[in-house]
Amino acid sequence: MWRELRPLGRYAPSGGYRRFAWTAADADCRAWFRAQAGARGLAYETDRNGNQWAWLGDPAAGGAVVTGSHLDSVPDGGAFDGPLGVVSAFAALDELRARGARPGRPLGVVNFGDEEGARFGLACVGSRLTAGQLTTAAAHELRDADGVTLPQAMERAGQDPDGIGSDPERLARIGAFVELHVEQGVALAGTDHAVGVASAIWPHGRWRFDFRGEANHAGTTRMEDRHDPMLTYAHTVLSARKKAAQAGARATFGKVAVEPNGVNAIPSLVRGWLDSRAADEETLHTLVAAVEQAARERAGRDGTALEVTRESLTPVVDFDHALRDRLAARLGGAPLLPTGAGHDAGILSGAVPAAMLYVRNPTGVSHAPAESAAEDDCAAGVRALADVLADLAADGSSVPRSEGAA
Repeated sequence: MWRELRPLGRYAPSGGYRRFAWTAADADCRAWFRAQAGARGLAYETDRNGNQWAWLGDPAAGGAVVTGSHLDSVPDGGAFDGPLGVVSAFAALDELRARGARPGRPLGVVNFGDEEGARFGLACVGSRLTAGQLTTAAAHELRDADGVTLPQAMERAGQDPDGIGSDPERLARIGAFVELHVEQGVALAGTDHAVGVASAIWPHGRWRFDFRGEANHAGTTRMEDRHDPMLTYAHTVLSARKKAAQAGARATFGKVAVEPNGVNAIPSLVRGWLDSRAADEETLHTLVAAVEQAARERAGRDGTALEVTRESLTPVVDFDHALRDRLAARLGGAPLLPTGAGHDAGILSGAVPAAMLYVRNPTGVSHAPAESAAEDDCAAGVRALADVLADLAADGSSVPRSEGAA
């Protein structure tokens, strides 16, 4: 499976991947998913939001145990973030068949669309729509850098956009969702554990900072006469770094757009996107407010203006305690790990019992071409996922939802 999937959407100059939602590379990945389902005799379907599903057993029976992840990527992303979960899902079904297992509940594999949000600026679009966390109206307003709306992109890719929206009937089929993912950190490195279990996801969000100034000539405008928004932006980046470090949180300006974007012109507009995450929501909101205050104070000194727009906010996810503890016990006391990274499992956790498995990452690098996981650890992840699926689908009983569920 890896040999067929790895070349798809790869960008040779960086060695990373550019699998953006509803593009040709995405279509290739979706075709790969459908082929994998067909090769195993699984029932295949695409839902109203473009998410792909493959079923062993009748999903209409309810109480299904579903696994999977996503196949899209960030710009120049690594090979493992998302695809490891989908490949491992199919491989775990193969493992169960090799063991002669007879699940008492339906098993499903899913590829959620546009998890990374690289094209339209909002992460987990497919799962958010399904769970009702993204309204149809808001989805219709999503646009890429070229002004193409999400419905237009879907239609051009052959997906009918008229039905996008919440999908409670599909969620009602799911008794539990377990997402396997490459670890995005080094908590497992140097330990005897190839696989860990997620305990929680930090609250996180994205804010757009629009710094406006006065365009002018770079060679003839005296430094003291400038109203340069780039200066305000640069100060804000440094301030965000300092304040996040002090708070034990995360703050990253990873995307910027400049107008008029000329080498010899002072900008009129610098637009930067802040990604911020923290262990709790109070710390997150305090951090973002402090960054905004510092930016406004600097704008006052630079003679520039600032507008801040919150584009997304995901609250803390505390994974279902009963399910996570069951998985950890089934895997021989696998360690419980919190994370600052958002996932489809976190989105679904508000609607169904959800959990995550992490496969050891020797360097912790993620969202970059150097992202990696050892072959033996990936194989251990498949076995662990198969063990979990076998346990959860052993009979027709439902998975109890604990009070700790998000």
